[in-house]
Amino acid sequence: MVGDRSESLRVTNTLTRQKEVFIPRDEGRVSIYTCGVTPYDESHLGHARPAVFFDVVRRYLASRGWQVRYVQNFTDVDDKIIARAQREGIPALEISRRYADEYLAAMDALGVRRADVYPKVSEHIPVIIEMVARLVEKGHAYVSGGDVYFAVESFPGYGKLSGQRLEEMMAGARVEVGEGKRHPADFALWKAARPGEPSWQSPWGPGRPGWHIECSAMSLHYLGNHFDIHGGGLDLVFPHHENEIAQSEAYTGDAPFVRYWLHNGLVTTRAEKMSKSLGNFITVRALLKEYPAEFIRYLLLSVHYRSPLEFGADALAAARRGWERLLLGWQELNRRLETVMPSLPQATGAATGPGIGATSPLAGVVRQTRENFRRAMDDDWNTPVAISTLFELTRSVNSLLHSGAELAGDTLTALAAARDLMRELGVELLGILPADPHRAFGASAAGGTDDTAITTRLIELLLEVREDARRRRDFVQADRIRDALGACGIVVEDTPAGPRWRFRGD
Repeated sequence: MVGDRSESLRVTNTLTRQKEVFIPRDEGRVSIYTCGVTPYDESHLGHARPAVFFDVVRRYLASRGWQVRYVQNFTDVDDKIIARAQREGIPALEISRRYADEYLAAMDALGVRRADVYPKVSEHIPVIIEMVARLVEKGHAYVSGGDVYFAVESFPGYGKLSGQRLEEMMAGARVEVGEGKRHPADFALWKAARPGEPSWQSPWGPGRPGWHIECSAMSLHYLGNHFDIHGGGLDLVFPHHENEIAQSEAYTGDAPFVRYWLHNGLVTTRAEKMSKSLGNFITVRALLKEYPAEFIRYLLLSVHYRSPLEFGADALAAARRGWERLLLGWQELNRRLETVMPSLPQATGAATGPGIGATSPLAGVVRQTRENFRRAMDDDWNTPVAISTLFELTRSVNSLLHSGAELAGDTLTALAAARDLMRELGVELLGILPADPHRAFGASAAGGTDDTAITTRLIELLLEVREDARRRRDFVQADRIRDALGACGIVVEDTPAGPRWRFRGD
């Protein structure tokens, strides 16, 4: 895939509500900004979803030959952080530092590659103040006491991202007593200091930034205007991203602020958004105690990024069944190749070139898999379909391995090509398969039971017992073992090279 940047990649742009050909601002370069977490508690699965998705976006763009600059912020000045700091009796920035570090550790454990920059609000106060002052100077913002508000009526395009209209926002709206806003939809750019809260000096007195201004100031600072992709959860479309567009384009006077807006669907439990405030969340750390990181990535990528992901026992069980089939195929392919040719090189770089394993039908499947995978990813990052191409390849590999065919010549070369492609797509791009196929699986760094490895060992042990029975001509016992495995969905095939097994449907 490296070096091919033809105009085939199409993404759904929230701003236009259409799927568009992706053409970055600068030839050969892609700039991305995503809204990060407000670090006041442990990271949960809802935080992991955008992190893993945009990690795959970055990897895929890089595989296509683009240089990617990726920025993700930390909102380390916020009401929730302040409230927790007051409960614990420690400085607010100490709370945010603690949980920002926890977030990074959790994402590291999930294989999410670090952003190029992680700007924090507290470290960019001068940049934010300069932007607010300029908006006041241009008549897009006004001072009310020690607060500064953005005047939404000064920006004619307000509502273009979310589709909301100011007239509709007026219905039932009211200005809270003491707020001093001119319009109910006006939002705070700067908040006057309150006792016990962190504050900084400004032309309007001591205070702190509002929520929305931080992302505009930091994204413009690191990526400039018209950067390529702005990402975040669907719940940020309004008001956060709507307000970002208004204040950014009012500040620069040069639209568009962002070329493509990408929004991921939410993780839900019983159809409600997973969130700390609702208390219906599961932390990444807790998940990693039970499941390997590659499985969690598989779970998150098995649903299209724009759709909701319902989390629960049923979803976990279904995802695990699929992932384990893929994992076992990956492990078996590597084991068989290493048995036949222990020194077979990894990642030859020519896995799908013309003539590779030319006489083996598997060679055509390998080439088609690469093409289908790319077609899926080019269609608005359709990771579920991309994953399905790996299942199709795995089925073809399993069929060949269980056929009893001699692993030599073009057959062996095609299997090696399949192995290389699985590594490229499943390990390097999606991160849903282990780089080391011999690694104990089902266990995370925090510990746990290696269910997949145990399953494999038990099946192979039963097959050894069955082979011993067959050698003793105890065919009743051999058939009992085969039938018992069959009742569990495991198909046993006797071949000249020995018994082979697979899950039914593989």
